[in-house]
Amino acid sequence: MGRSADVFDAYGRYYDLLYRDKDYAAEVDYIDSLLREHRVPGRNLLEFGSGTGKHGRLLAQRGYDVTGVERSAEMVARAEQTNGFRCQEGDICTVQLGLEFDAVLSLFHVVSYQVSNSAVSAVFARAAEHLKPGGLFIFDIWYSPAVYAQGVEVREKKMSDEVTNITRLAEPVVFANENRVDVNYTIHSTDLRSDDTETILETHSMRHFSLPELDLLAEINNCQRLRAEEFLTGRDAGENTWGVCVVLQKS
Repeated sequence: MGRSADVFDAYGRYYDLLYRDKDYAAEVDYIDSLLREHRVPGRNLLEFGSGTGKHGRLLAQRGYDVTGVERSAEMVARAEQTNGFRCQEGDICTVQLGLEFDAVLSLFHVVSYQVSNSAVSAVFARAAEHLKPGGLFIFDIWYSPAVYAQGVEVREKKMSDEVTNITRLAEPVVFANENRVDVNYTIHSTDLRSDDTETILETHSMRHFSLPELDLLAEINNCQRLRAEEFLTGRDAGENTWGVCVVLQKS
């Protein structure tokens, strides 16, 4: 089963505030460098799980033409579509645009939200179907060696802007035999104008992956792995690398 649209419609109301400290510009610089290094011939990109469009808009500013697919209607509604970036509501497990792209991107662990074998297989198949020969599938995942070596812990995050205070408590539960972690979120928000409060309870199920598992999925879909490295830094993946970026190329 893939990401729950209902979960992300609720989460979408606070998504941009919760991740206001995320360095989208640095991430887009990194993705741009990967595309250039591997000499992607064109600039047409498909983004699986485009969220509120921050990666897509920044890539468009760098001259790419980006089509986003996002399951959450709330996030699509919040996405500002600009010259070079457009997005639509859709399920990345089933989407069929009838177009081929120079690269397919899936960032911020969207692939790890595909916790069932059928969902993972479907996403890899849809990516391959939408790639030109020689095109790239670039995505990041939770990395199994790091999850098992480091373990998981309860975390709290607080963010605020001029109208809202948010506190998010993340309580993970490990399902070792399923390569899955369920992150149980409790989100408390306060409207600073009215003092109204809201509490949202959500569970985000996350799958983590090993490289042999990803290589098998690549082979099934006529792709090969070009690299796997720590997201942003480019360092070798290992037990200290929670987030790994993978680059596949369609044969």
